Amino acid sequence: MIYRYKATLPHSKNFIRVYEVKANTTLYAFHLFLQNDLSFSPDQQVFFKSYDAAGHPVRECGLFDTGFGAMDQVHLRTLQEKGEETLHYVFDVFKKRYLVLHFEGIEDEQLRKTYPRTIMEKGGNPDQFREDQISFEMDLEELESESE
Repeated sequence: MIYRYKATLPHSKNFIRVYEVKANTTLYAFHLFLQNDLSFSPDQQVFFKSYDAAGHPVRECGLFDTGFGAMDQVHLRTLQEKGEETLHYVFDVFKKRYLVLHFEGIEDEQLRKTYPRTIMEKGGNPDQFREDQISFEMDLEELESESE
């Protein structure tokens, strides 16, 4: 069983990724994939925060167990079974920057494909260390309205 997640950045219309991940994947394995896919530094602290369908926070899972299990102990299947359909992948702990990973559905596994995998991407990778980066896809009106 394959889960499909759509990744977006808050306040950005330019960044979208769609990922397919096996249901038995741990959050840690998903983290390693995201880190590689987005060219994030491996020496930064990260964690996942899960939300139920109503948008209420349910759990936080980091590299170390803080009461809800460590990333390597929690599987995507477990989150789905408990109704935790949205994940925030916090990649900048100090500036509270994160990817929103929203569960999109279940797909059948294709035998010749490797998982996890990126099936769609739009926009460049977010800069893990610069919050104020300006997208090259922004039009002039958006740029002027932000400077006011």
